Amino acid sequence: MTKVKFALAGMGRIGKIHLENLLQMEQVEVVAVMDPMEECREYARERNISNITKTFEDLLTITPFDAVIICSPTDTHANYVELAAKAGVHVFCEKPLDLSLQRVMEVLDVVEKANIKLMLGFNRRFDKEFRKVHELVKEGAVGQPHLVKITSRDPGAPPISYIEKSGGLFLDMTIHDFDMARYVVGKEVIEVYAKGAVLIDPSIGEAGDIDTAVVTLTYEDGTMAIIDNSRKAAYGYDQRIEVFGSEGMVQANNNFMDSHRLYTNKGIQAALPLHFFLERYAAAYKTEMLDFVNSLKNGALVPVGGKDGLMSLQIGLAAIKSIKENRPVRIDEVAI
Repeated sequence: MTKVKFALAGMGRIGKIHLENLLQMEQVEVVAVMDPMEECREYARERNISNITKTFEDLLTITPFDAVIICSPTDTHANYVELAAKAGVHVFCEKPLDLSLQRVMEVLDVVEKANIKLMLGFNRRFDKEFRKVHELVKEGAVGQPHLVKITSRDPGAPPISYIEKSGGLFLDMTIHDFDMARYVVGKEVIEVYAKGAVLIDPSIGEAGDIDTAVVTLTYEDGTMAIIDNSRKAAYGYDQRIEVFGSEGMVQANNNFMDSHRLYTNKGIQAALPLHFFLERYAAAYKTEMLDFVNSLKNGALVPVGGKDGLMSLQIGLAAIKSIKENRPVRIDEVAI
């Protein structure tokens, strides 16, 4: 069996996850890794990666490979995708592709002209519980969807240095929920109304961001979605989805550390939710990468493409505009 040859750019925590998953796949060979940090390059050496570079440009000059996984900082994504596309290399890129709609459009134009595959890392689509909700809605199990509810709360805020470069809560955290809102019912959003506050850490507000938000989305057919976000849930990583429709309701609730229940005269005790996204979506990351590998081997369309990233970014920018102007914002007000 011919193996798909991969390179990987960026060996932070997501890069390490993807590398470990790729190394477990028989149909894959990881031939190169790039990272400017010595400790990250050492991590790759310990896993017997034969080609290790400091720059993306050098990565593209080594032994030919079929695809590259881009897990570097957000502000490098657009340039790296363009360089890979021009070299005829397929790309898996962590979200977002860029924080500018215009820049994303430029990159997607390069990708189309190069005729390469581009998949974006919206890993929650590959979670088995969320995928089941999507499938049941698509099959009509709940009838015509009327309301979508998405809860996404982190166990703790990231460092301020990260927040300052991330694009803020809506483009870093909620962008996953915007993608899920589109995915779970297969409809496009036409209007966004967002409210936000700084309730957890004043330094987040000083950095120009918010840490708590509620967003109402209106779909093209009048269906509505409600998203609530928090940077800090004291009890752990809170990830829930519900779709309510004319014939019923489907839910996907939190995954817990274990399934025990302790019943006493003091009440009922259970385990906390899994701590954070690395634990909660460990299986989803594997499925996501396997689907990308299969699309390369079988010539199938990637399950999450450039347009999906573009639409989620557009919703996020509309949410930012809604916060600033304290009003509902139509998607078409945020020009592409």
